[in-house]
Amino acid sequence: MLNREDWLMIREMREKGCYLREIAERVGCSERTVRRALKRGGPPPRRRSGVRPSKLDPYKAQVDQLLAEGVWNATVIFAEIKARGYTGGISILRDYIRPKRALRKAKGTVRFETAPGRQLQSDWGQIETLVGGEPMRVHFAVNTLGYSRRFHVWAAPCEDAEHTYEGLIRAFEHFGGVPAQVWVDNQKAAVLAHGVDGGVRFNPGFLALASHYGFRPKACRPHRPQTKGKDERMVRYVKENFFQRYRAFESLDHLNTLLAQWLEAVADVRVHGTHKTVVRERFEAERPHLSPLPPVRFDTSYRETRRVALDAFIDVRGNRYSVPAYLCGETVAIRIALDGTLKVFDAEGVLVAEHRLRPRETGWGVVPEHHARLWQALKVETRSLACYEEVASWN
Repeated sequence: MLNREDWLMIREMREKGCYLREIAERVGCSERTVRRALKRGGPPPRRRSGVRPSKLDPYKAQVDQLLAEGVWNATVIFAEIKARGYTGGISILRDYIRPKRALRKAKGTVRFETAPGRQLQSDWGQIETLVGGEPMRVHFAVNTLGYSRRFHVWAAPCEDAEHTYEGLIRAFEHFGGVPAQVWVDNQKAAVLAHGVDGGVRFNPGFLALASHYGFRPKACRPHRPQTKGKDERMVRYVKENFFQRYRAFESLDHLNTLLAQWLEAVADVRVHGTHKTVVRERFEAERPHLSPLPPVRFDTSYRETRRVALDAFIDVRGNRYSVPAYLCGETVAIRIALDGTLKVFDAEGVLVAEHRLRPRETGWGVVPEHHARLWQALKVETRSLACYEEVASWN
C-alpha cells in the first residue's frame, strides 16, 4: 500500500515526465496503483495501526521535499529540520532516508518533442521467425523521425556496418529527404568509443555516410536507452503488430515486401498516442523541413581485394569468377553489393568485370571474352588427316 512518501515520489516523477511503468518500477508497485494514485490526487487514507509515533513524523514532508530537490546529505537535512523544531536524533532520519536512496540513481526521463526535420532515431531489432520454411533470426532496422513518428523498417540477415548504412539510406529514400541529426546506439557500425570527456569516436564509414547525406551524427550515452526511446518503442511495435500478423515468409525479399505494405496500410495511418494525430498527416508538416537527397546514392558494398590467379580467376565467397587475362598475377579491388552483384576494378579504379554471386554447385562465373587472350597465346600443334586416310585405304 502506498504511503505519503510514495505518493510524493510519484508526483515528482510524473511532473518530470516519467512514464507510469518507470514510476511503478521505482516505487515498487503496479502501473495500475500509480494510475489510481494520480487520479486520486494523493495517497490512500491512512489506517490506524499500533505503530509507535516517531519524532520525525511531523517533519517527513519537509524531508521528502528536500530529497525531491536533490538534497540527500543526512547531516544537511538534519540541520534543516532541527532549525524548525525537530528534537529527535539523526539515526532516525538516516533510517528513513536509507530505503529511498535507490531513487537517487534514477533520474527522471523528461519527454520532449523535437522540431520538424530535426531528428531521426535509429535502432535494430531481432526476432525468430520462419523464412523459406526454416527457422531464422531476422534482424530489422527501424528508423523513426522524432517529430512525426513516421518510421521505416527493413529486414536484413545481419547488423553489420553495410546493412546498418543501407537501412538508413532506405529510410531517407522512403521519407524523401534527410533529417538534420541521426541518433544511433553504440554498435561498432556507428560508434567506436566514448571518451571520458564525453566525446564520441565515430566509425569512419558512418562519418562518410553522414558527410554524403549531410546529417549530424549523434550517439546515445552508454546505458541511457531513454535518449532513443521513440525508436525503442517502434521496435516493440513492429514485433507486437507486424510479426503477430505474419509468422512465415518465402524469403527476406518477401518479408520486406510485406513490411512495405504494412507500413503503408497500418503504421502510417495510426493515430499516435503522444501527438494524437495521424502519423502520415503529421509527416506532411515535417516533409518540407527535410534536406534533399544527394544526386548519387552512397555505396554500401563490401570492399575487399583479391590476387588474380594465373588462370585469370579470383576466389570470392567459395566460388571462382573470371577477370580479363591481362590481370593475371595482379591485385584487384572488388565490391560486393548487398544484392549479390560482384564488381571488379583494376589498380586504376576501372571496372573490368561484373558478375552475380552464385552457389559453388552451379559452376564458376565465366565471361568467355576474359580468356580470349589466353586461348590465343596457346600454340596447339595441328597435322593433316591425309596420312590417316592413306592407312585406312591400304588396309
